[in-house]
Amino acid sequence: MSKHIHTHDRRSFLGKLGLGCAHVGATTLLSGINNMNLAGALASINRSWTTDTMDDYKALVCVYLGGGNDSFNMLVPSDTDRYNQYAATRLDLAIPQSDLLPINALGTPSGETYGLNPRMPELQSLFNSGKAAFVANCGVLFEPMTLENYNRAINRPTGLFSHSHQTLRWQTSLALNDPQSVGWAGRLADIIATNNTNQALSMNVSLSGTNTFQTGNQTQTYTIKPTGNGSELINGITSNSIYENLKRETLDNLLDVQQQNIFRKAYQETVIGSKNSSLQFDAAVAGVQLNTAFPNNSFGNNLRMTARTIGARDSLQFRNQTFFIGYGGWDTHGGTNNGLLGGLDAGVGAFQAAMEELGVSENVTLFIMSDFGRKLVPNNSGTDHAWGGNVFAVGGAVNGQRIYGDYPELALNSEFDAGGGRLIPTTSTDQYYAELALWFGASPSDLPYVLPNINNFWTPTSGSRPIGFMS
Repeated sequence: MSKHIHTHDRRSFLGKLGLGCAHVGATTLLSGINNMNLAGALASINRSWTTDTMDDYKALVCVYLGGGNDSFNMLVPSDTDRYNQYAATRLDLAIPQSDLLPINALGTPSGETYGLNPRMPELQSLFNSGKAAFVANCGVLFEPMTLENYNRAINRPTGLFSHSHQTLRWQTSLALNDPQSVGWAGRLADIIATNNTNQALSMNVSLSGTNTFQTGNQTQTYTIKPTGNGSELINGITSNSIYENLKRETLDNLLDVQQQNIFRKAYQETVIGSKNSSLQFDAAVAGVQLNTAFPNNSFGNNLRMTARTIGARDSLQFRNQTFFIGYGGWDTHGGTNNGLLGGLDAGVGAFQAAMEELGVSENVTLFIMSDFGRKLVPNNSGTDHAWGGNVFAVGGAVNGQRIYGDYPELALNSEFDAGGGRLIPTTSTDQYYAELALWFGASPSDLPYVLPNINNFWTPTSGSRPIGFMS
C-alpha cells in the first residue's frame, strides 16, 4: 500500500482552521479588519483593564422592523369621533374599538384618547408606567413638507415607497442624496468611540450582520450571534482535545513567524487581534446569566444576547454601545401585522425586564425604525407602501406616557394625505434621531455631522430639545 504525503501551505492550513478567507471573511476576520487599527492591534488588545463600574454607561438598541410597519394599527385613536374616522378609512383592517388596550396618555388635547393593538399588553404597561413614549407620524424628510411641495416634487425624498431606498434613508438620515454607505449611528460612533477604554472591539454591535446604520467613517460593526456567548470563535479554540491542542499550537507557531511582506503582516495581525478580541468577548459574556425569560424565537434570542452583552459592559470596558437587531416580515400586502406586533411586544417587554434585572434601565434606550409606514386604505387584505408612521422608544430615561409630535387626521384627503392614505410625515427622522443622539452623549455642535439635515428642523444652539421624549 502506498503512502500519500500531504503538504500544506499557510493558506490551506488556515483554511482548515476556519481562518481562511471563505470562513473568517463573513465573521471573525471582517470584524477584526473593521474594528481594529492593524498597526496598533496588539497594543490595543493587550491593554490592562480596570474594574471601575461604568455608572455613565449609555446604550442605544435599534430594532429595525424590515418591510414597513403598519403603525396606525399599533397606536390607534380611541375617542369616538376619531375612532369612527379611523374605522371609516381602514375598513376591514380596523381593530374593534372594544379590543384596543387603553393607554393613559398625558398632555393630549382634551377629549383625545388612544389605545394600542390588543397584542401589545407589555407596551401598554410600559407606557402607562412612564417607561415608553410614542412619536407620531414620523418619517424621512429633507425639510418640512407640504402637500403642495410634495405634488410639485420640491425636495421630496428620493425613492419614496421603495424598500431599498427608504431603508437607506432611515439608516443614513440622508433624504435626498444617492445611496450612502455611512449610517447615522456610525457617524455618532465616530465622535463617541473614544469614550470607551476598549478600542479592540467596535462599540457598534449587530445581531443581524453588517448594516449601513452602524457603519461610520472611522467605525464599523462587530457582528455577533445569538447562540453560545455571542462571539464567532475560531473553530475548536475552546476544546482541549489532542487534535485541537495540536491545531492551536500549530496556528500559534504560524502566527509567531515574523512577516516582512506588509500584506502578510497585516493579515497576521488581524488574525491575532480577531482571535484575542473574540476570546475576550466570549469570556466576558459567559459571565453574564439572566433570570428574565425571553421569547423562544429568533427575535427573543437576539434580544437576550444583547442584554447579556450589556451585562458584560464593565468587563469589556465600554461606556457607550449601539446595538442593531433586524426583525423582518413587516411587508404586509396580504395580511395584518397583528402577530408581528405581538412578537415585538413580548420581546420588548422581556428586554426591559432584563435591563431592570441588570440595574441599567436608566442607561439603555430601545427604539424602533422601519422602512416606512403603510397606506391607511386597505389593499385587499393588507396594505401598500406609504410614508409617515408611528414609532416608540422604551427605557428608564424616556419621558414616557406621552405621544410626541402631531398625531394626524386619519380621514382621506386631509392636508397631509399624499394619496390613498399615504401620510406626509409631520416629524422628521432627524428630530427623532437627534433626541436619541443627545441623550447618548453627542453635543449639539456634533449633530450637523451626525445628522447633516438637522438644521432644517431644529437649531442645535436653541437650548431646547428636538422633541422632548428623552430626559
